[in-house]
Amino acid sequence: MNGRHGRHRAALPALAGVVALGALLPGCGIRATEVPTDFGPAPSRVRCSLGEPEGAGQGERGLPVQVFLVCGPSLVAVDRAVRVADGATDARRVLVAQGLMDELTREPTEPEREAGYTTRVRQGTTVTGPRAGDPEDTLRLSTPPAELSATALAQIVCTFSDSAAAEGNGSVILGGPDDATPRRYRCTDDVRARPAAGKPPSTEATGS
Repeated sequence: MNGRHGRHRAALPALAGVVALGALLPGCGIRATEVPTDFGPAPSRVRCSLGEPEGAGQGERGLPVQVFLVCGPSLVAVDRAVRVADGATDARRVLVAQGLMDELTREPTEPEREAGYTTRVRQGTTVTGPRAGDPEDTLRLSTPPAELSATALAQIVCTFSDSAAAEGNGSVILGGPDDATPRRYRCTDDVRARPAAGKPPSTEATGS
């Protein structure tokens, strides 16, 4: 009997020590039930998503347009504005095309860069109208389309094909500074989804 009571009395100091240790742990900043929640800093902007369209409020500064930039593996339309002087239809079409090209070649804005947007079109690329014998809606680039990367050509084709620079039917006729026959390029869903997979589909365009 006395032996059992003795063992109980001997265990009490040990138990008290455990309780005391548990009381000290919170004071040391240790919480046994705390779950780690530090997964690194939150991303500043969702990829390929702009909080506000880049062209918002630019209508008074030019013609509202859309250009296709690269984001991830795809092309994504971004709102911009280009300044175009009034003039004859043909001249205006080339001016719109050059304005679009200027937007494609300039560096993306800071919000666009933060969201992951880039461009593959080289600065200094220029656009002129058709030559004698070209289809009337031909646009000739200062770099032959065949020498452009697949992604850069896809950006140009998709940007031009649904704008005032072309017929607005999802295609555009492009040539270069050489004597190569212009070709009609089409912007398809596959081109927008995977611009680096290959050049946009095209057919030879002849006749005025």
